[in-house]
Amino acid sequence: MRLSGRIILVQAIVFVLGSVVMGFEMLASRYLFPYFGGSIETWGALISTVLSALMVGYSLGGYLVDRRPDLRLSSLLIALAAIWLYGLPFLSKPVLVIIIQSFGDGALATISASVVLMFVPLSCLGTLLPFVIRVILTDIDHAGRVAGLSYAISTLGNIFGTLFVTFALIPRFPVSQVTEWLALVAASGSILLYLLSIKR
Repeated sequence: MRLSGRIILVQAIVFVLGSVVMGFEMLASRYLFPYFGGSIETWGALISTVLSALMVGYSLGGYLVDRRPDLRLSSLLIALAAIWLYGLPFLSKPVLVIIIQSFGDGALATISASVVLMFVPLSCLGTLLPFVIRVILTDIDHAGRVAGLSYAISTLGNIFGTLFVTFALIPRFPVSQVTEWLALVAASGSILLYLLSIKR
């Protein structure tokens, strides 16, 4: 497997968007805690929502890329995630108030809030890896290496996003501002994916 400039750039995007995924999970906790507290139940709702969203994203991405192996489709899904993230600071409070008024502040409300805030953008971000693996893969002999490297780079991005957002951004900046920054990062990744697809 030759590491061309295009492949390196695609994997750099995988790293960056991987950091957005976990960075957003840490941010989401700051949206939920004022309404549901910082208990283990709230974290359980957050983590299970992230895992469920990524599961759907991986499955959807695999389904779509088999029908249209084109990074432009992936870029559109990432753009949707960016739009969702950018609107979150403006919409989260009224949405969470409606959920509490409808379900109270128990387990159902906590899970519902996590799903409403996080499921769509994280599912869209989760579709990236199947597209990347399919587009990069040139022969079946390197399938394991390509898949393993892609997931490793994404996970490394997850680790970076968790630590950077938790220790560098949240203590220093408003959560709404950090959310908008993550949205802009995701939008930049979407644009780069689109440009890479038309230059192929």
